[in-house]
Amino acid sequence: MRMRTIPLRRARCLFLYWRDGQLFFHNFAKRLTVSARPVTCEVLDFFDRWRTAQDAVTHFANYSQGSVRSVVARLVDYRLLLPKGSPEATEDVRIAKEWSNWLPAGSFHFSTKDAPYVDRSEWSVARLKAIMPKTPQPRFVKSVPGGAKVPLPARTFLDSEFIKVLMRRKTHRRFSKQKLPLGTVSQLLSLVWGVTGYRYSPRFGNLFHKTSPSAGARHPGEVYLMALRVKGLPPGLYHYHPTRHYLERLSTKTSRRKAWLYCARQNFVKNAAALFLMTAVFRRTMWKYHLARAYRVVLLDAGHLCQTFCLVATWLGLAPFCTAALKDTLIEKELGIDGIRESVLYVAGVGLPATSARARPRFARSAGRRAADPSKGAV
Repeated sequence: MRMRTIPLRRARCLFLYWRDGQLFFHNFAKRLTVSARPVTCEVLDFFDRWRTAQDAVTHFANYSQGSVRSVVARLVDYRLLLPKGSPEATEDVRIAKEWSNWLPAGSFHFSTKDAPYVDRSEWSVARLKAIMPKTPQPRFVKSVPGGAKVPLPARTFLDSEFIKVLMRRKTHRRFSKQKLPLGTVSQLLSLVWGVTGYRYSPRFGNLFHKTSPSAGARHPGEVYLMALRVKGLPPGLYHYHPTRHYLERLSTKTSRRKAWLYCARQNFVKNAAALFLMTAVFRRTMWKYHLARAYRVVLLDAGHLCQTFCLVATWLGLAPFCTAALKDTLIEKELGIDGIRESVLYVAGVGLPATSARARPRFARSAGRRAADPSKGAV
Protein backbone atom coordinates (compact mmCIF):
# COMPACT_ATOMS: atom_id res chain seq x y z
CA MET A 1 0.00 0.00 0.00
CA ARG A 2 2.84 2.40 0.89
CA MET A 3 4.50 2.06 -2.54
CA ARG A 4 1.32 3.42 -4.13
CA THR A 5 1.69 6.76 -2.30
CA ILE A 6 5.48 7.34 -2.41
CA PRO A 7 6.38 10.05 -4.96
CA LEU A 8 8.71 8.72 -7.64
CA ARG A 9 10.67 10.41 -10.40
CA ARG A 10 12.70 9.22 -13.37
CA ALA A 11 16.45 9.09 -12.78
CA ARG A 12 18.29 11.99 -14.40
CA CYS A 13 21.47 9.91 -14.62
CA LEU A 14 20.05 7.78 -17.38
CA PHE A 15 20.77 6.94 -20.98
CA LEU A 16 19.29 4.45 -23.45
CA TYR A 17 20.89 2.48 -26.25
CA TRP A 18 20.15 -0.36 -28.63
CA ARG A 19 22.35 -3.47 -28.85
CA ASP A 20 21.64 -6.66 -30.79
CA GLY A 21 18.03 -5.65 -31.28
CA GLN A 22 17.38 -4.98 -27.58
CA LEU A 23 16.75 -1.66 -25.86
CA PHE A 24 18.85 -1.08 -22.73
CA PHE A 25 18.31 1.44 -19.93
CA HIS A 26 21.47 2.39 -18.00
CA ASN A 27 21.62 4.32 -14.73
CA PHE A 28 25.23 5.51 -14.91
CA ALA A 29 25.26 6.81 -11.32
CA LYS A 30 24.50 3.34 -9.96
CA ARG A 31 26.08 1.42 -12.86
CA LEU A 32 22.93 -0.65 -13.31
CA THR A 33 21.65 -1.75 -16.73
CA VAL A 34 18.42 -3.47 -17.68
CA SER A 35 16.81 -4.36 -21.00
CA ALA A 36 13.15 -3.55 -21.50
CA ARG A 37 10.51 -3.03 -24.16
CA PRO A 38 10.21 0.41 -25.82
CA VAL A 39 6.90 1.00 -24.04
CA THR A 40 8.98 1.47 -20.88
CA CYS A 41 9.94 4.86 -22.31
CA GLU A 42 6.33 5.98 -21.93
CA VAL A 43 6.32 5.02 -18.26
CA LEU A 44 9.59 6.82 -17.60
CA ASP A 45 8.36 9.87 -19.49
CA PHE A 46 5.26 9.94 -17.27
CA PHE A 47 7.53 10.08 -14.21
CA ASP A 48 9.38 13.14 -15.49
CA ARG A 49 8.09 14.84 -12.32
CA TRP A 50 7.18 13.47 -8.90
CA ARG A 51 4.23 11.10 -9.23
CA THR A 52 2.99 7.99 -7.44
CA ALA A 53 2.36 4.46 -8.62
CA GLN A 54 -1.36 5.14 -8.15
CA ASP A 55 -1.04 8.12 -10.51
CA ALA A 56 0.49 5.75 -13.06
CA VAL A 57 -2.37 3.27 -12.65
CA THR A 58 -4.85 6.06 -13.39
CA HIS A 59 -2.86 7.38 -16.36
CA PHE A 60 -2.27 3.98 -18.00
CA ALA A 61 -5.89 2.89 -17.67
CA ASN A 62 -5.63 0.71 -20.81
CA TYR A 63 -3.38 -1.67 -18.87
CA SER A 64 -4.34 -3.76 -15.86
CA GLN A 65 -3.61 -2.22 -12.45
CA GLY A 66 -1.46 -5.19 -11.50
CA SER A 67 0.76 -4.95 -14.59
CA VAL A 68 1.32 -1.18 -14.11
CA ARG A 69 2.24 -1.61 -10.44
CA SER A 70 4.55 -4.49 -11.33
CA VAL A 71 6.37 -2.42 -13.95
CA VAL A 72 6.72 0.54 -11.55
CA ALA A 73 8.11 -1.74 -8.81
CA ARG A 74 10.68 -3.23 -11.19
CA LEU A 75 11.76 0.21 -12.40
CA VAL A 76 12.32 1.19 -8.77
CA ASP A 77 14.36 -1.99 -8.21
CA TYR A 78 16.58 -1.11 -11.18
CA ARG A 79 16.99 2.52 -10.00
CA LEU A 80 15.29 3.91 -13.09
CA LEU A 81 12.59 5.39 -10.85
CA LEU A 82 13.81 6.93 -7.59
CA PRO A 83 11.75 7.46 -4.42
CA LYS A 84 11.60 11.03 -3.14
CA GLY A 85 13.98 11.64 -0.26
CA SER A 86 16.04 8.51 -0.88
CA PRO A 87 19.88 8.61 -0.95
CA GLU A 88 19.72 7.54 -4.62
CA ALA A 89 17.46 10.47 -5.50
CA THR A 90 19.72 12.91 -3.65
CA GLU A 91 22.81 11.63 -5.47
CA ASP A 92 20.98 11.69 -8.80
CA VAL A 93 20.05 15.35 -8.37
CA ARG A 94 23.58 16.31 -7.31
CA ILE A 95 25.22 14.64 -10.31
CA ALA A 96 22.68 16.16 -12.71
CA LYS A 97 23.34 19.60 -11.23
CA GLU A 98 27.13 19.47 -10.79
CA TRP A 99 27.78 17.82 -14.16
CA SER A 100 25.00 19.55 -16.14
CA ASN A 101 27.39 21.02 -18.73
CA TRP A 102 29.21 17.74 -19.30
CA LEU A 103 26.26 15.33 -19.49
CA PRO A 104 25.41 12.98 -21.11
CA ALA A 105 28.92 12.57 -22.61
CA GLY A 106 30.48 12.94 -19.16
CA SER A 107 28.52 9.91 -17.97
CA PHE A 108 31.60 7.91 -18.99
CA HIS A 109 33.20 8.98 -15.69
CA PHE A 110 30.46 7.45 -13.55
CA SER A 111 29.81 4.43 -15.78
CA THR A 112 33.43 3.28 -15.44
CA LYS A 113 33.77 3.62 -11.66
CA ASP A 114 34.06 0.58 -9.36
CA ALA A 115 34.78 -1.88 -12.15
CA PRO A 116 34.90 -5.53 -11.04
CA TYR A 117 38.44 -6.92 -10.76
CA VAL A 118 39.55 -10.53 -10.52
CA ASP A 119 42.70 -11.45 -8.61
CA ARG A 120 44.69 -13.48 -11.13
CA SER A 121 47.99 -13.46 -9.25
CA GLU A 122 47.70 -17.16 -8.40
CA TRP A 123 46.39 -18.31 -11.77
CA SER A 124 48.40 -20.82 -13.77
CA VAL A 125 49.79 -19.91 -17.19
CA ALA A 126 47.32 -22.33 -18.79
CA ARG A 127 44.37 -20.67 -17.07
CA LEU A 128 45.56 -17.21 -18.10
CA LYS A 129 45.98 -18.34 -21.69
CA ALA A 130 42.46 -19.75 -21.67
CA ILE A 131 40.92 -16.30 -21.15
CA MET A 132 43.18 -14.48 -23.60
CA PRO A 133 41.77 -13.45 -26.99
CA LYS A 134 42.19 -16.12 -29.66
CA THR A 135 43.05 -13.59 -32.37
CA PRO A 136 46.63 -12.30 -32.93
CA GLN A 137 47.77 -9.24 -30.99
CA PRO A 138 47.59 -5.90 -32.80
CA ARG A 139 50.94 -4.68 -34.11
CA PHE A 140 52.87 -2.46 -31.72
CA VAL A 141 54.40 -0.41 -34.55
CA LYS A 142 52.61 1.24 -37.46
CA SER A 143 54.14 1.75 -40.89
CA VAL A 144 52.51 3.90 -43.57
CA PRO A 145 52.28 1.90 -46.84
CA GLY A 146 53.91 3.73 -49.72
CA GLY A 147 55.28 6.49 -47.51
CA ALA A 148 58.68 7.80 -48.54
CA LYS A 149 61.30 6.86 -45.93
CA VAL A 150 63.35 9.83 -44.69
CA PRO A 151 66.48 8.73 -42.79
CA LEU A 152 67.18 10.59 -39.54
CA PRO A 153 70.56 11.41 -38.03
CA ALA A 154 71.99 8.67 -35.81
CA ARG A 155 70.62 8.70 -32.26
CA THR A 156 73.09 10.32 -29.92
CA PHE A 157 72.19 10.75 -26.27
CA LEU A 158 74.15 13.16 -24.15
CA ASP A 159 75.74 11.73 -21.04
CA SER A 160 73.54 13.92 -18.84
CA GLU A 161 71.64 13.26 -15.63
CA PHE A 162 68.34 13.97 -17.37
CA ILE A 163 68.96 11.31 -20.01
CA LYS A 164 69.99 8.85 -17.30
CA VAL A 165 66.74 9.46 -15.43
CA LEU A 166 64.69 8.91 -18.60
CA MET A 167 66.53 5.66 -19.32
CA ARG A 168 66.24 4.39 -15.74
CA ARG A 169 62.50 5.02 -15.42
CA LYS A 170 60.54 1.81 -15.19
CA THR A 171 57.59 0.38 -13.30
CA HIS A 172 58.62 -1.43 -10.12
CA ARG A 173 56.80 -4.28 -8.43
CA ARG A 174 59.38 -5.15 -5.75
CA PHE A 175 60.47 -2.90 -2.90
CA SER A 176 62.89 -2.82 -0.01
CA LYS A 177 61.44 -3.16 3.50
CA GLN A 178 63.24 0.03 4.52
CA LYS A 179 61.28 3.11 5.53
CA LEU A 180 61.08 6.03 3.16
CA PRO A 181 62.68 9.22 4.54
CA LEU A 182 60.17 12.01 5.16
CA GLY A 183 62.50 14.45 3.42
CA THR A 184 62.28 12.39 0.25
CA VAL A 185 58.47 12.38 0.44
CA SER A 186 58.60 16.17 0.91
CA GLN A 187 60.72 16.59 -2.23
CA LEU A 188 58.45 14.29 -4.22
CA LEU A 189 55.28 16.15 -3.23
CA SER A 190 56.83 19.55 -3.85
CA LEU A 191 58.37 18.74 -7.24
CA VAL A 192 55.25 17.00 -8.58
CA TRP A 193 52.24 18.75 -7.01
CA GLY A 194 53.69 21.85 -5.39
CA VAL A 195 53.20 25.35 -6.75
CA THR A 196 56.54 26.57 -8.11
CA GLY A 197 55.43 30.05 -9.16
CA TYR A 198 52.60 32.26 -10.38
CA ARG A 199 51.65 33.90 -13.62
CA TYR A 200 49.32 36.88 -13.56
CA SER A 201 46.37 36.97 -15.97
CA PRO A 202 44.26 40.17 -16.22
CA ARG A 203 41.16 38.00 -16.56
CA PHE A 204 41.87 35.14 -14.16
CA GLY A 205 44.26 36.64 -11.63
CA ASN A 206 47.29 34.73 -10.32
CA LEU A 207 47.52 31.33 -11.98
CA PHE A 208 49.59 28.48 -10.58
CA HIS A 209 52.74 27.32 -12.29
CA LYS A 210 53.66 23.69 -11.65
CA THR A 211 56.13 21.23 -13.13
CA SER A 212 53.35 19.58 -15.17
CA PRO A 213 51.09 21.35 -17.70
CA SER A 214 47.38 21.81 -17.10
CA ALA A 215 44.76 22.92 -19.63
CA GLY A 216 43.95 26.58 -19.06
CA ALA A 217 46.14 26.49 -15.93
CA ARG A 218 43.09 25.12 -14.07
CA HIS A 219 45.09 22.40 -12.22
CA PRO A 220 42.14 20.24 -11.08
CA GLY A 221 44.47 17.66 -9.52
CA GLU A 222 44.74 17.04 -5.79
CA VAL A 223 46.88 14.44 -4.05
CA TYR A 224 46.50 12.47 -0.83
CA LEU A 225 49.38 10.61 0.77
CA MET A 226 48.85 7.14 2.20
CA ALA A 227 51.90 6.77 4.44
CA LEU A 228 52.70 3.13 5.15
CA ARG A 229 56.43 3.15 5.92
CA VAL A 230 57.64 6.75 6.11
CA LYS A 231 60.31 7.52 8.69
CA GLY A 232 59.18 10.37 10.92
CA LEU A 233 55.53 10.26 9.82
CA PRO A 234 52.85 8.15 11.56
CA PRO A 235 51.01 5.79 9.18
CA GLY A 236 47.82 7.36 7.91
CA LEU A 237 46.04 9.33 5.22
CA TYR A 238 47.11 12.91 4.57
CA HIS A 239 46.12 15.69 2.17
CA TYR A 240 48.92 17.74 0.63
CA HIS A 241 48.59 21.54 0.54
CA PRO A 242 50.44 22.63 -2.63
CA THR A 243 51.00 26.33 -1.85
CA ARG A 244 51.89 26.12 1.86
CA HIS A 245 53.69 22.79 1.53
CA TYR A 246 52.32 20.85 4.46
CA LEU A 247 50.29 17.72 5.12
CA GLU A 248 46.82 17.70 6.66
CA ARG A 249 46.09 14.49 8.54
CA LEU A 250 42.77 12.86 7.69
CA SER A 251 43.06 9.49 9.42
CA THR A 252 45.50 7.19 11.18
CA LYS A 253 43.52 4.10 10.22
CA THR A 254 45.55 2.68 7.39
CA SER A 255 47.35 -0.56 6.67
CA ARG A 256 49.00 -2.64 3.97
CA ARG A 257 45.70 -4.48 3.58
CA LYS A 258 43.87 -1.23 2.88
CA ALA A 259 46.43 -0.31 0.24
CA TRP A 260 45.81 -3.75 -1.27
CA LEU A 261 42.04 -3.18 -1.25
CA TYR A 262 42.37 0.32 -2.69
CA CYS A 263 44.32 -1.01 -5.66
CA ALA A 264 42.01 -3.90 -6.60
CA ARG A 265 43.94 -6.49 -4.54
CA GLN A 266 47.18 -6.22 -6.45
CA ASN A 267 49.61 -7.99 -4.13
CA PHE A 268 52.71 -5.91 -4.90
CA VAL A 269 51.02 -2.76 -3.56
CA LYS A 270 51.17 -4.15 0.00
CA ASN A 271 54.93 -3.73 0.06
CA ALA A 272 55.07 -0.11 -1.10
CA ALA A 273 56.21 2.51 1.40
CA ALA A 274 53.67 5.14 0.29
CA LEU A 275 50.77 5.62 -2.08
CA PHE A 276 49.79 8.91 -3.70
CA LEU A 277 46.04 9.00 -4.32
CA MET A 278 45.37 11.38 -7.20
CA THR A 279 41.96 13.05 -7.44
CA ALA A 280 40.40 15.78 -9.54
CA VAL A 281 38.18 18.69 -8.46
CA PHE A 282 36.08 18.95 -11.62
CA ARG A 283 34.61 22.40 -10.95
CA ARG A 284 37.98 24.04 -11.58
CA THR A 285 37.92 22.85 -15.17
CA MET A 286 34.14 22.94 -15.67
CA TRP A 287 34.04 26.61 -14.65
CA LYS A 288 36.07 27.59 -17.70
CA TYR A 289 35.30 24.80 -20.17
CA HIS A 290 31.61 24.01 -20.60
CA LEU A 291 31.91 21.27 -23.21
CA ALA A 292 32.27 17.65 -22.11
CA ARG A 293 35.41 17.33 -24.20
CA ALA A 294 37.14 19.06 -21.28
CA TYR A 295 36.76 15.83 -19.30
CA ARG A 296 39.55 14.53 -21.52
CA VAL A 297 41.93 17.21 -20.35
CA VAL A 298 41.23 16.35 -16.71
CA LEU A 299 42.42 12.82 -17.46
CA LEU A 300 45.38 14.17 -19.46
CA ASP A 301 46.35 16.36 -16.50
CA ALA A 302 46.43 13.28 -14.27
CA GLY A 303 48.66 11.56 -16.82
CA HIS A 304 51.04 14.54 -16.91
CA LEU A 305 51.32 14.51 -13.12
CA CYS A 306 51.91 10.79 -12.98
CA GLN A 307 54.73 10.86 -15.54
CA THR A 308 56.36 13.72 -13.66
CA PHE A 309 55.97 11.64 -10.49
CA CYS A 310 57.69 8.64 -12.07
CA LEU A 311 60.61 10.74 -13.33
CA VAL A 312 61.08 12.63 -10.06
CA ALA A 313 60.88 9.38 -8.08
CA THR A 314 63.47 7.81 -10.36
CA TRP A 315 65.74 10.86 -9.95
CA LEU A 316 65.40 10.50 -6.16
CA GLY A 317 66.51 6.87 -6.37
CA LEU A 318 63.05 5.46 -5.61
CA ALA A 319 61.08 2.62 -7.17
CA PRO A 320 57.83 4.07 -8.61
CA PHE A 321 54.68 2.51 -10.05
CA CYS A 322 51.22 3.70 -11.06
CA THR A 323 47.89 1.95 -11.48
CA ALA A 324 44.35 2.76 -12.60
CA ALA A 325 42.97 -0.49 -11.13
CA LEU A 326 41.14 1.15 -8.24
CA LYS A 327 38.16 0.68 -5.96
CA ASP A 328 36.86 4.21 -6.51
CA THR A 329 34.04 4.41 -3.98
CA LEU A 330 36.09 2.84 -1.18
CA ILE A 331 38.93 5.35 -1.65
CA GLU A 332 36.56 8.30 -1.96
CA LYS A 333 34.69 7.34 1.19
CA GLU A 334 37.89 7.08 3.23
CA LEU A 335 39.23 10.37 1.86
CA GLY A 336 35.97 12.07 2.76
CA ILE A 337 35.25 13.21 -0.81
CA ASP A 338 31.90 12.84 -2.55
CA GLY A 339 32.92 11.25 -5.87
CA ILE A 340 30.89 13.91 -7.71
CA ARG A 341 32.65 17.25 -7.24
CA GLU A 342 35.91 15.46 -6.48
CA SER A 343 36.78 11.93 -7.53
CA VAL A 344 39.79 9.64 -7.51
CA LEU A 345 41.41 9.03 -10.91
CA TYR A 346 44.81 7.45 -10.44
CA VAL A 347 47.16 5.99 -7.84
CA ALA A 348 50.94 6.19 -7.85
CA GLY A 349 53.26 4.64 -5.31
CA VAL A 350 56.88 4.23 -4.31
CA GLY A 351 59.24 2.29 -2.15
CA LEU A 352 62.98 2.02 -1.95
CA PRO A 353 64.34 -0.30 -4.65
CA ALA A 354 64.56 -3.96 -3.71
CA THR A 355 68.18 -4.06 -4.95
CA SER A 356 70.98 -3.42 -2.48
CA ALA A 357 72.44 0.03 -1.89
CA ARG A 358 75.62 -1.13 -3.64
CA ALA A 359 73.74 -2.33 -6.72
CA ARG A 360 71.79 0.91 -7.25
CA PRO A 361 74.78 3.07 -8.29
CA ARG A 362 75.97 0.30 -10.65
CA PHE A 363 72.53 0.22 -12.24
CA ALA A 364 72.58 4.00 -12.64
CA ARG A 365 76.01 3.93 -14.30
CA SER A 366 75.07 1.12 -16.69
CA ALA A 367 71.87 2.97 -17.65
CA GLY A 368 73.99 6.02 -18.42
CA ARG A 369 76.30 3.98 -20.64
CA ARG A 370 73.36 2.53 -22.57
CA ALA A 371 71.96 6.01 -23.07
CA ALA A 372 75.27 7.26 -24.46
CA ASP A 373 75.73 4.32 -26.84
CA PRO A 374 73.28 4.59 -29.77
CA SER A 375 74.31 1.18 -31.07
CA LYS A 376 72.58 -0.47 -28.11
CA GLY A 377 69.22 1.10 -28.96
CA ALA A 378 66.46 2.09 -26.56
CA VAL A 379 65.19 -0.35 -23.96
